[in-house]
Amino acid sequence: MFVFDGPRTLVSKWLRRVTAHPRWWLIKDRSLQYARLIMSVFDVPRTLVSKWLLRVTAHPRWWLIKDRSLQYARLMRLDKPIGILLLLWPTLWALWIAGHARPDPGVLVVFVLGVILMRSAGCVINDYADRGFDARVERTRNRPLVTGAVSPREAIALFFGLLLMAFLLVMLMNTLTVILAFAGALLAVTYPITKRYTYLPQVHLGLAFGWAVPMAFAAQTGSVPKVGWLLLIANLLWSVAYDTMYAMVDREDDLRIGVKSTAILFAEADRLITGMIQGLMLITLLVVGKEAGLGWVYHVGLAVAGGLAVYQQYLIRNRDRSGCFKAFINNGWYGGVIFLGIAGDYWVR
Repeated sequence: MFVFDGPRTLVSKWLRRVTAHPRWWLIKDRSLQYARLIMSVFDVPRTLVSKWLLRVTAHPRWWLIKDRSLQYARLMRLDKPIGILLLLWPTLWALWIAGHARPDPGVLVVFVLGVILMRSAGCVINDYADRGFDARVERTRNRPLVTGAVSPREAIALFFGLLLMAFLLVMLMNTLTVILAFAGALLAVTYPITKRYTYLPQVHLGLAFGWAVPMAFAAQTGSVPKVGWLLLIANLLWSVAYDTMYAMVDREDDLRIGVKSTAILFAEADRLITGMIQGLMLITLLVVGKEAGLGWVYHVGLAVAGGLAVYQQYLIRNRDRSGCFKAFINNGWYGGVIFLGIAGDYWVR
């Protein structure tokens, strides 16, 4: 205690000398003035923002602006983040493996923002292309383009605005990443067409959702190694499995209006085939782990993911809408568990 009392005693003596000074009250007053000046500097922006918000919310058309913004958010599915997660998890898998758990912060920020922008753009163009079908499907008949809350012209403007922002972000990356980004944008734009002409739109969607994987390797390392392409294949298999479960929700409506999907193609074998695809995905991830030198924590993550796959098969056992949709949503946890396995394996080293 004596060691700590020394400095405390010196400070106490210094404070007594300062406060005993005949001009102490001047020093104290000046310090308070400086403090008020500093606080006023920080208050200016806050006051300006408050005044701006008051003016905006007092505008007679404020409720229209607010409602339109909410409709745009619904069109971009910002109220349903599962799609963002299904695109984000494989991107994070790739960035963590490519960067050995230390991805470049700038690359990480660009890709997280890019995931949100491109998923939003994909939802907008999908709803624009499907607006005629959506009016005839129970699950989609209340979408903004169907109800007229957002016009087709507004949807196209929003789509190109989102694409422009994503393009500006990707221009911060290297040349290979930019080239791959154009291919990814083409996959995203053409997806809505596939369900009209082929029973395999889920395969196309898997490529579109998984394309962030080779892009992440290109941005982080300047190339796409073998493990990057294996991870793309794993994500493709995963996407086909979970999007088939999603398509099972609308199967009756799709049969009636003529929309094609793997759920219709697989018919009564849907549970068997989705289970086999999930198994192939986990086998591919085992190969990814071997190529990337991942250890026991990663394999524990895969084991938990395997358990979730079994649970999803249980949910779709009766092929009812509610169970199939719950199985689809559960894939948000599935992808997160795999990411935790990758990140945790690097962390324990």
